[in-house]
Amino acid sequence: MSSLRNLYYGWWIAIALAITETISWGVVYYAYSVIITSLEGEFGWSRAQVTGAFSLALLIAGGMAVPVGYWLDHHGARWLMTAGSIAASLLMFAFSRVQTLTQLYLVWIGLGITAATILYEPAFVVVAKWFERRRSTALMVITLAAGFASTIFLPLTARLLALYGWRDAMAWLALLLAVTTVPLHALVLRRSPADVGQHVDGLPPVEHPYGAPAARRPSLTVGEVLRQPAFWWLAVALAIGSMAAIGIRVHIIPFLEDRGYGAEYAAWIGGFIGAMQVFGRVLYAPTGGRFSSSFMVGMIFALQAVAMAILYFTHSAAGVWIFVILFGAVYGATTLARPALLADQFGS
Repeated sequence: MSSLRNLYYGWWIAIALAITETISWGVVYYAYSVIITSLEGEFGWSRAQVTGAFSLALLIAGGMAVPVGYWLDHHGARWLMTAGSIAASLLMFAFSRVQTLTQLYLVWIGLGITAATILYEPAFVVVAKWFERRRSTALMVITLAAGFASTIFLPLTARLLALYGWRDAMAWLALLLAVTTVPLHALVLRRSPADVGQHVDGLPPVEHPYGAPAARRPSLTVGEVLRQPAFWWLAVALAIGSMAAIGIRVHIIPFLEDRGYGAEYAAWIGGFIGAMQVFGRVLYAPTGGRFSSSFMVGMIFALQAVAMAILYFTHSAAGVWIFVILFGAVYGATTLARPALLADQFGS
């Protein structure tokens, strides 16, 4: 018990975020792909109409990056992530009661805004405030746990769908999101180690051999970053890569259903991508530092393209599983490679 009391508070934050990120990704991001065909069947909407709402949410979430980043820079993540969790829970319940296409799009516009406040980006900002020398380990704690979000929530959503129908399935997931993420964000998160009387990493500052404190790498402000052309080139490249990968994650289950796979089996296949994401992160951790972050991101995008080609051009079960292994691994590595690239370019 004494060792737990002496544990650096940043680790409690990392554990809390590991839980909330897993559930937030599972409910807000992954569950939708399981019920696409249910929405098509009940309302007669086309695949493009149904997935368009989710795609719009992702675009809005991306567009919220700058205002969310400004808020985080000036006010911290605690109350932003708490409010985002409350709003996301209410919107997921509202989603379970939609009756028209307009309502569907309005709900997912709201979920796009809230997604920007509860998924990886604000969580990574919290980690950057609390960890420096141990930042990679803290990020690994969060991303390894959240990497299993699809592995857990795709089969879970498919089972809830089979038992209760899509409306009640979404309502149950909304309740789960509310009772877990809201209290953890509100009660555990703190803005900085100084708020609890601790140093970054829970360690004394590193001293220079001559006695002066070691200087941390200077970070650019949001305004300084936005004025750099390199930021916008990277933003475009990362956005294109993310849209392609996200399109796969959204469409993979209905795509497999269209090829004759059962809904629950397709959900298990899609969920296994999450397990491979974890493998990709574990593989990236010791190898990423041996090459430049820009080279690693480029290789990841190239391998994603190869995986997508395998899925499209092969129709065998073996081809599907090769895709799952390759795509999942490189998609998982992206989660670590992307912040590493941005940190190398603009600081933490």
